[in-house]
This record gives sequence, structure tokens and C-alpha cells, in this order.
Amino acid sequence: MAIFKGAGVAIVTPMYEDGKVNYDKLEELLEYQIANSTDAIIICGTTGESSTMTHGEHLKTIKFAIDKVNKRVPVIAGTGSNCTETAIMMSKEAASYGADALLIVTPYYNKATQKGLIAHYTAIAEAVPETPIIMYNVPSRTGCNIQPATAVALAKNVKNIVGIKAASGDLSQIATMMSMADGCIELYSGNDDQVLPILSLGGLGVISVLSNVAPKETHDMVMKFLEGDTRGAAEIQLKAIPLIHALFSEVNPIPVKAALNLMGKEVGPLRMPLTEMDDANKAVLAQAMKDFGIKLA
Repeated sequence: MAIFKGAGVAIVTPMYEDGKVNYDKLEELLEYQIANSTDAIIICGTTGESSTMTHGEHLKTIKFAIDKVNKRVPVIAGTGSNCTETAIMMSKEAASYGADALLIVTPYYNKATQKGLIAHYTAIAEAVPETPIIMYNVPSRTGCNIQPATAVALAKNVKNIVGIKAASGDLSQIATMMSMADGCIELYSGNDDQVLPILSLGGLGVISVLSNVAPKETHDMVMKFLEGDTRGAAEIQLKAIPLIHALFSEVNPIPVKAALNLMGKEVGPLRMPLTEMDDANKAVLAQAMKDFGIKLA
């Protein structure tokens, strides 16, 4: 059984002006996503600014989301770290709260070898043997790339390593991996501008930034494709491209938080070292949102 099919939102973490997590606003965002057909919630990923959270905040936010969603859709907790022991600790806690799956980013900064990646992921998986794990490959952020043979070896040899969020941008690498996988890897797009190409290679959905501001459309895009309406899916994908470009015109999650604030969602500021969006880029973002049919506050 796949963890989910469709569009999972890599949800932002709303904050008060003083930088504390705004749990009331997070509950509103969770309800908004579920009401608009989002198929899974990914909490405390890159978009959720997990890298600037304390371990206590990180775990409290994961538990809050799991409790509030209450099994209506799967909740996937980001518990990766560049320290294997830290990732194990976070993963065990999230599993104990009832996370439906874990999203584990490759170790960043210390740049593990392929042998190191196998050891890292295997150790985490063995610490939470009943919880499915999605590997997260985003070399542009981590300086570390899961090679196709490595991903396949992990999925074939470790029972609860079941999927990968592919955000390398390299469709040839993804195609090579899926040809080697022989059906053993659940594939999710990690790039909103490549959802349909990745679905065509056997993907089941997307872990999406776009879903924060256009949850229904992102869900519909994936479902149309999976149901055979490739033309309808392509129309949504292509219509969304200018908005997706605007959402990534500065480093994520700077633009998506700006977009949600433009919608009146009041998700607050970013934590340093991220800073507020440049005014010129924000104007382009606002226009792209309007052109896509999103109402601004």
C-alpha cells in the first residue's frame, strides 16, 4: 500500500512576529489543506523551516500536526539530520506520536559517500521498523546525491524504506532509478515544475510547495494524470509554471510564506538567516498568483 497518492503539501510553519511557532495558525492551515483535497501533510520539512527549529519545537510541531489531522490524511514527518544519531532520536519520537511515515533528507554538509548513505538510512530505518520511510534527495541543498543503485539497494534490502522524494531535477537519473527498481520504490516528485514527467516515470504524486497556495489544483493535476486524463493534467501543470517560477524566485520558503501572507493567511515572518522577499520579486509573485486565479487579501 502506497503511503499516499496525489498531492502532499510540504506545509509552512507559521510564526508570530517574535519568531515563536503559531500553533493556532498552523491548525487553520491544516484544516484549509484538508478541506481542499490535499492527500497528505508533510510537516517540518524544508518548507517548514525545520533547520532553524530547536529539537523541542520540531517534535512539538510534528505531534501537533499528527494530533490535529487525526488520521484524516497521512502525516509524514520530516526527521532527517546530518547526524545519524539525531535523525534516529527524532524518528523514534515521531513514530511514537503516530506519524504515518517519515521523510528523511540525505545528510547535508558532511556529504556522505554512497556507502555512508546506505549505513545512515539503514540505521534510521532499523530504529523505527514499523514506520515507512521516504528518502529525500535534494542535492542542490545538501551537496549529497543518492545514486540510482543506492536508492534501489536501500528499497530492496530494508523493508520499511519504501519511497523517495526526487528533487534532483535530473529526469535521466530518476528514469534510470525507476528502470532498476522493478517496482520496489514509491516515487514522489519533489519539484512542482516536474510533476507530470515524474508521474510518467511511475510516480505516485508530489510533495509540493505549490500546494500551500493551490491545494485543490495540485491534487487535481495528479489525479487527472493517474486517472488517464493526461491532457487535463498537462493543462494544470503548464498553467501553474509561471506561479511555480515565482514561488522559487528566491530560496524556498521565502516566496511561499510571502504568497500565503498575500492571501491573508497571516503565516508571519521567516527565521534568520532567511529574510523577507524582495519587493520586485513579490510584485511578480502577486501577479502570478492573480493570473492563476488565486484571490489576494
